[in-house]
Formats: sequence, C-alpha cells, structure tokens
Amino acid sequence: MSTGESTIRNEPLQIEDITVIDKAKVKKAVTAAALGNAMEWFDFGVYGFVAYALGKVFFPEASPSVQTIAALATFSVPFLVRPLGGVFFGVMGDKFGRQKVLSATIILMAVSTFCIGLIPSYESIGILAPILLLLCKLAQGFSVGGEYTGAAVFVAEFAPDRRRGFLSSWLDFGSIIGFVSGAGVVVLLSSIVGEARFLEWGWRIPFFLAAPLGLIGLYLRHAAEETPAFTEQLERMEKEDQDAIGSAPRISFKEIVSKYWRSLLICVGIVLVTNVTYYMLLTYMPTYLSHNLHYSEDHGVLIIIVVMVGMLFVQPFVGMASDRIGRRPFIAAGSIGLLVAAIPAFHLITSGNTGWIFVGLLLLAVLLNCLIGVMASTLPAMFPTRVRYSALASAFNISVIIAGVTPTLAAWLVETTGDLMMPAYYLMVVAVIGLITAYFMHETASKPMRGDTPNASSRREARELLQEQYDHIEASVDDLDVEINDMQGKLADLERRKQALIDRHPDLV
Repeated sequence: MSTGESTIRNEPLQIEDITVIDKAKVKKAVTAAALGNAMEWFDFGVYGFVAYALGKVFFPEASPSVQTIAALATFSVPFLVRPLGGVFFGVMGDKFGRQKVLSATIILMAVSTFCIGLIPSYESIGILAPILLLLCKLAQGFSVGGEYTGAAVFVAEFAPDRRRGFLSSWLDFGSIIGFVSGAGVVVLLSSIVGEARFLEWGWRIPFFLAAPLGLIGLYLRHAAEETPAFTEQLERMEKEDQDAIGSAPRISFKEIVSKYWRSLLICVGIVLVTNVTYYMLLTYMPTYLSHNLHYSEDHGVLIIIVVMVGMLFVQPFVGMASDRIGRRPFIAAGSIGLLVAAIPAFHLITSGNTGWIFVGLLLLAVLLNCLIGVMASTLPAMFPTRVRYSALASAFNISVIIAGVTPTLAAWLVETTGDLMMPAYYLMVVAVIGLITAYFMHETASKPMRGDTPNASSRREARELLQEQYDHIEASVDDLDVEINDMQGKLADLERRKQALIDRHPDLV
C-alpha cells in the first residue's frame, strides 16, 4: 500500500475499516478548534474596529486618510509571514500531530495579541511604537499561519463523513463570534469611557482580553485527543516500515506540489474568493462607513454587529445543507451572487439611508455565508492525511497574502480614484476566480477525505456505508456486464463483416 495515498485499497472495504467517531470526542474537538479560531478573529475584529484609534495613537503626524491607510497596512503586512508560519506549523502538524501544534499556535497568538496592549504611544517612544506594533502583528501572522488550517484539519478528521459540512461550519461560526465579540467590546468601551479616554488608554483593554481567552483555549486543546486519521497514519507507517517506529513521517514540499498541484490551485481559488469577501465586509467596512461615508464610528460598527449576528444564524444551516446537496453549489452560488449583486449592494450601502445600508451589507453577508459555510469542510478533503496539514497550510496562506491586502488596497483605491464603487469592482474580480474554481473542483460532500477510510457517527451508519459500497460495486459490475455485452456484439458484427468481405473477395485471403 502506498504511503502517498495511504488508505487506497485494492480489496473491498470491511466493517472494521470504518472508523466510528465518539460523539463526545467530536464535540470536544469542535469546541477546542472553534474557540481558538474565535480568539484569532477577535483580534482581527478589534483591530479593524479600532483602526481609526490606532492610526491616531501610532501615526499622529499623518493626515486622517494616511493614518487610516497606515493602520490598515499594519494589519495587512503580517500576511506576508503567514506562509512561513503555514509551512512551519504545517510540517510540524503532519510530523508530530495536529493537537500539539494547535496548542502551540494559540499560545503564540495570545502572547502577541496581549503585547499589543502594552505598546506605548508614538508620543512616548516615537518611531519605536509603530515598529513594536508591526513586530507583534508579525508574530500574530506567523501563528495564524498554522491556526486556521490546523483547526480545519482537526475538525474534519474527527467529523463523520455525512456531517463534516455541519461540524466544520462551526469553525467559522467561531470566527464570526470573535468578530462580534471584538466589535461589541470596542463599542461598549467607547461608549463607557468616551472617545478621549478610549484614544488615551481604552483601546488597550480588548487586546488584554487575549490572555484569559488564550488560557481557556489552551486548556481545551490540551484536553482534546489526537485525530483518528493521524493516529491511523502513524500506525500504518509503523507496520509498513519498522524503521519508522517512533519517528515522524518525512514530507517533501516538491512532492506535494508535483502530486497535488490541482488541489493546491483549487484551494487557492476558494480561499481567495472567501477571504477577500470576508476582509472586505468585516474588516474594511467599519472604516469605509466612518471615513468615506462619514458615519460615526459607533454607528457604523453597530450596523456591522447586527449583520454579523445575522450571519451566525445562517452559518450552521449552510454547512448542514452542504452535507445534502454538496459544497460546489454553494461556492458557485456565492461567486455568482458577488458578480451580480456587488454593485447593487454598494449602491445601497452608499445611499445614506440606514435601512438600505443594512440591506446592502446583509446581502453581502449572506453571499459570504455561502462561501465560509463550506470552506473548512472542503479544503481538508482535497489532500491525504500524510500531507494534509502542510499542503493545506501552504496553499491557504499563500492565497491569504493576496486576500490580506484587501482592506489596505480597497482604502487606497477609494482614496486615489474617489470612486466609492471600487470595493464592488474588487469583489467582482474575485467572484470570477470563485466561479472558475467551482467549475474545476470535485465534489467532496458525504465522501471520505482523500486517501482515508470512511468515518461514521455510529455502527448503524457504518453498516449503511458498507452497504452503499456493495451497492456501488454491484452497480459497477452490472455496468461492466453491459459494456462487455456491447463489445461482444460489436466483435460479432466485425466478424460478420470480415466474413462477408472474404466471401466477396476470396482472392484477398
């Protein structure tokens, strides 16, 4: 059996080959992964919502427009190091396990986020202040490089095949919760202490909250077990190669690219269309509403919070529906929706009417739900266990470099052109990428992940999966019989034509 596609079998599947996943372990895995993701996006949410304040604190000598762009640029620059973190943590995750690496990423994330709250202002230490801010953001970027993809792999490998979409959707449910919590804390603090005190010291408090959140996340992840797929992979390697006992699997990045280039490209396409939309709506929009449309910061943030709360209700239903009708229809629907509705949505957002602004944002939010509702369940299924973490982390974080500049580039485009529709055009471009990706991707819903044996939620479901395999084999045999009969008929016809030709031209024999 090849270790590249380690569980591809030549013999029929047996009942003992199907992994029955314990429900308590699944619940613990989903909770641990989602909470870590919530913490990651809590920081991103806070940073997006206090960008105006950070601009004044760390770039006080610049104009308001330059302050905003500079603060958002500090948000975007760390995306450049995410591929490094992705490669590092991805390789570690495929060698030593998903659970260990996820515990490490949440520690690094919590420490670097907490340290942002400790940085003195520009007035206190000068140019060193924005430098320290950038260093903290770089550390965050490095840790996040392995965070989301590791959490997605962790949940996907624990999830039963028929419920992977629903269970994995809770990962991005956690990210939305993080955004909502970050925005809520900013609004609450700003209203309690006032804008002057918020600029003076209040902005630091949300970053200090990373410490207790990190401790809770670390506890949950440390208590979670290693995934069944990774455990089976190690056991398989030990049986096939006695020299591999106690050692980690060796992974070649060149092998990943050469063998799985199609999956890597599809992964990049899905991440681009999803994350560009994500950052445009949830990171850039508060700044767009306050700076370009001249709404008060609190007013703009409140609208976004209401929209995100609505997204929370939609998210699990998209994941559940994708288990029934597939992931591709949602990727296609979200992309088509962005292509068609981006300009109308931004016309509503720029209308000046609060009700229409909400409708425009809600339209974009529902389309975003179509994408993030299936991303975490789709991406891990494209790669076998042996390279799943490292391959996914590499592709994901390379594409996130492009997606991560969305807030900065959108702000710059609007400032340079004076055209408030620039964000809509931006979304339409990535929508085309999403459509192309949906066309070429293979459906993964309700199927075992690539190279893995099936996961079931009960013995009954395992027997149903086994019966489905036997039914599929019988159907394939029937189809093969039909093809054989058809070929035999064609051969008999050729023989008759050959004999007729010989009868007419015996001299040719």
